[in-house]
Amino acid sequence: MIRRFPLLLFFCAALSVGAQTPPAAAQTGAALTQAQLERKVEAFLRELFAWGPTFQLKLGPFTDAAVPGFYEVPVHVTFNGQSDTGTVFISKDGRFMFRGEIQEVSSDPFVSNRAHLHLDGNPSKGPANARVTVVEFSDFQCPHCREFAKILNEVAPKYPQVRFVFKDFPLTQAHPWAMTAALAARCVYMQSPEAFWTVQDAIFENQDAITPENAWNKMLAFATQAGVQPDAFRACMISPEAKQAVEANMADGQALKVGSTPTMFVNGRPLLGGSRELLEQYIAYELTAHP
Repeated sequence: MIRRFPLLLFFCAALSVGAQTPPAAAQTGAALTQAQLERKVEAFLRELFAWGPTFQLKLGPFTDAAVPGFYEVPVHVTFNGQSDTGTVFISKDGRFMFRGEIQEVSSDPFVSNRAHLHLDGNPSKGPANARVTVVEFSDFQCPHCREFAKILNEVAPKYPQVRFVFKDFPLTQAHPWAMTAALAARCVYMQSPEAFWTVQDAIFENQDAITPENAWNKMLAFATQAGVQPDAFRACMISPEAKQAVEANMADGQALKVGSTPTMFVNGRPLLGGSRELLEQYIAYELTAHP
């Protein structure tokens, strides 16, 4: 379920299209102070997108970008209680701005992503030493995640040499019982790793029948049907260990700027949404490009 702030989506798209000047051309004037740059950037963004006084903007901190002569500047925009963030790059003389990513072409573009993909202690299928690992950030109340689970159930058997890892990312602001489901699935996994996949399928298959009011009882029923002891399950549901495990996965997702579910990483390569074609394309590429 995509949670991106629509105005910021427009902001990101428009800014990336509108800034065509190469970074190398930026340093043609005297550097401005950061206070001057902040005022200039805010005024420009407000004018560009008609963001009046009801839009709250917070810029910074300004840090040196990988490209000489530029600052990297986080932008936080809030409107009617909704907010999101983006990043712009501003030349130190205040003349040019662009949005996007700066990549060092001689380095692995996904090494940083892999550093945040802590895999130990999470449900997985496939060999632990696999050359290709697919990591999914998922939300049990997300309809798109339900559909993607069906795709994975079909794709995974085709690639027995690939490891598939599940990580929790409940979108708690939008989905009131997603955290309950994440804790329940985690507790099942802690008692019986194989039973996790049975409970995952049960939750997704019954997604439309689950409500915030009946979620706890539904989860207990799914766990019991999968062979988990009810008393142990109840104790786990209120344990700090289960909550800490879910929150650790959420922290990984936040570090990776996951903003919607399902989001996958194929050897660190991000894949948003549930495209089977792209998933298999990425897997095939990694299997052949990194033998």
